[in-house]
Amino acid sequence: MQLPRFHRLRSAYYRLEGQLCSVCGAVQFPPRTSCAACRAGGLERHRLSGRGSVFSYSEAAQAPEGFAPPYLMALVKLEEGPVIAAQLTDVEPEEIEIGMAVEMVTRRIREMSPQGYLVYGYKFRPRIELEAEG
Repeated sequence: MQLPRFHRLRSAYYRLEGQLCSVCGAVQFPPRTSCAACRAGGLERHRLSGRGSVFSYSEAAQAPEGFAPPYLMALVKLEEGPVIAAQLTDVEPEEIEIGMAVEMVTRRIREMSPQGYLVYGYKFRPRIELEAEG
């Protein structure tokens, strides 16, 4: 199977997917073998909204290989409850505030050498509110 087709067929490749516990109703991310709240094994895939707010953030001055410094990292508290670490995009450091509404976007993370394979992943940007037409 060709690499691009493989990734299109993976369910969580272009969206944020966690788990919902069928026993206690807890939502968790990332997926695990058992529920973090009640330790039950009855977990189902659960598509997360990708909406949340900035819980904390930091500007990284030194970046790992493949990333250009400085870049912004945040702990994002999702509407469903889990707190996840992710890069921030489409925002300047001085614009970020604790509690700022953000939404998940799929963006290019890096390029994997000789074959030019592009790695995509989730980042968060300030939430764009669309005005209701009236």
